[in-house]
Amino acid sequence: MACPFVHRKPVEPFSRQQSVADFDLQDINDDSLTLKHINEALQLLTAPSNQTINDALVSLTEKYSERFPALTKFKNEKSNVSSFPHYDYLADIQSALMEFDEATAIDILILLGEELIETACHGVIERAFKSLGGNMKELIASLDGVYDVLKLQEEDLTDTGFVCASENELIFTSDRICVAYVLLGILQRLSKKLYGEHSEINMERLDGSRFRYLFKMVAEEKPELRAISSNPADLQMHNATFCKMFPWHFILDENLDLVQIGNAFSKLFKNYLTTTRAVTNFFRFRRPVDLKLEFKEIAKRTNTPFLLTLRSPRHDFVAKGLEIKGQMVFCPGQKKNTLMFIGSPFIDGLEGLTCNGLFLSDIPIYDATREVILVGEQARAQDGLKRRMDKLKKEVEEGHEAVSKERKKNVSLLQLIFPDEIAEKLWLGKQVDAQSFSDVTMLFSDIVGFTGICSTASPLQVISMLESLYKIFDEFCGIFDVYKVETIGDAYCVAKGLEGRNSNSRYDAAKVAFMAMKMIETCSKHVAHSGKNIEMRIGLHTGTVLSGVVGRKMPRYCLFGHNVTIANKFESGSEPKKINISLDTKKALSLVPEFKFSFIERDPSCLPKELHAGPGETCYFLDGFKHSSVDNSKGIQVHIDAAIQQFNTESKN
Repeated sequence: MACPFVHRKPVEPFSRQQSVADFDLQDINDDSLTLKHINEALQLLTAPSNQTINDALVSLTEKYSERFPALTKFKNEKSNVSSFPHYDYLADIQSALMEFDEATAIDILILLGEELIETACHGVIERAFKSLGGNMKELIASLDGVYDVLKLQEEDLTDTGFVCASENELIFTSDRICVAYVLLGILQRLSKKLYGEHSEINMERLDGSRFRYLFKMVAEEKPELRAISSNPADLQMHNATFCKMFPWHFILDENLDLVQIGNAFSKLFKNYLTTTRAVTNFFRFRRPVDLKLEFKEIAKRTNTPFLLTLRSPRHDFVAKGLEIKGQMVFCPGQKKNTLMFIGSPFIDGLEGLTCNGLFLSDIPIYDATREVILVGEQARAQDGLKRRMDKLKKEVEEGHEAVSKERKKNVSLLQLIFPDEIAEKLWLGKQVDAQSFSDVTMLFSDIVGFTGICSTASPLQVISMLESLYKIFDEFCGIFDVYKVETIGDAYCVAKGLEGRNSNSRYDAAKVAFMAMKMIETCSKHVAHSGKNIEMRIGLHTGTVLSGVVGRKMPRYCLFGHNVTIANKFESGSEPKKINISLDTKKALSLVPEFKFSFIERDPSCLPKELHAGPGETCYFLDGFKHSSVDNSKGIQVHIDAAIQQFNTESKN
């Protein structure tokens, strides 16, 4: 006997049959039941994962290796197939089964389906299957609608699907016959495992890709119930009452003509039922997709959700496009059969209700659509409030950000005038008390012959000359991290050591000394209006000073004390292109072993008279600088750069 799979070429690549979801069983958390678990349960029916198939095949081999010795070739052959997501394991098995006769191949596939349930249907997956129905008939009836909805959500465009044609008939669509036989085994084992039922299931092929499963359930003994009449004449409800209770229903005869409609449909179509009653003139069937509009075909889809939209009989019809979601019920009769559709409008919100000419009273009290509409309105109100709150929050955040930017601008402006610590206190409105700082190194400078320059130059020329110099000096203040105290005319004054605890004081004097040397170098490159080079004299002194903010309208940060006067005197006692320093400053410059400053000793008579010098004390000219890590043949700028790198590195650490 020829194998039923022989028409498939073994070399033909099989694309894996996709389900509505593609989750790994190992990722399922055995916790609360969710739609994700139902997706995974349905995947077992249509497209089990490679790892799940391998587990079932291993179990099958262990149980039936004596009956089918050839099964041993599959054992652990693909033990880690989950590592290859694009590998079609089931297609591989199908190719291998071509070596068997037809009956054996079918038996193996059915048994494989049963083992899939034994190995994979447990925990939350078993609960997912049970949630579809209380018995096997209810489960297969639910497969149709649930699978259809989930395919729509996942936008699955494959032809795979279920149709429950009757309570004992399931039609499965798949282009792979091996999947159909595996499904047969799955359904047989599900019936026994979930409900303890013995089901005889016969499978037959309808055409190339459709298979029919006929269920024969073993009858169960049921307790006798009091006889209830099924005769419509015994119905204790008038027809008008039925139409009022179920306003969104209609009944079709075998010609698909409307024979009865509920009050809601009657309200919408009452002026348009005089000419024709064909259901297609009033409704468009959107789901199930590709439904053939024949009585028998619709009757086969009674377990599938229906979605209808209202057609417009005339241009003045207000409810055109209104969606009605519900189900079809087959109603057998003595003389003729009918179909009843019962549903409710698919509306979200009161606006959707009123724009279709409807009122809340048109929705039955028992219909959950009422709750959906009201809850939707409440949710919209909450969303509107949330949007307003979010808008206000955003405005507050933007305002706060704008204030922060302005604050930074103001703080930056204050930091240009005052030391950082003083600027922060002023911004916060705190009182700034006078402070005493020890070991502050001060620099005073002036331009030689500045009075003569002013007498022969215009004010604009003088301002231009000073601007060109002081702009560069201000850049040096940032490079050497020194504080610019003030500029008065040609006098330029800076200090270092006013940071107190935050300062690495052993570098303070050296930074001021570097500043002084760069100032002398800069002046030598600038010329006055007369064409002569500008010459500057500088004085440095280190000692204790008192500092504080003076004034309210135009506050100034000033330095006070005897040592401030002495520093100014050292500038007065200097010479053109020279840097006159005190003994205290010379000692401060010797605190860093790597810094090698050179000095020229001056006569003690050059000391300021206000300085109470001890025996043997004198003043010095700062003559040069070398860094121990730099070759002496290099220029002074290279040595200064090495010094800057040293104290920058130390400050980071």
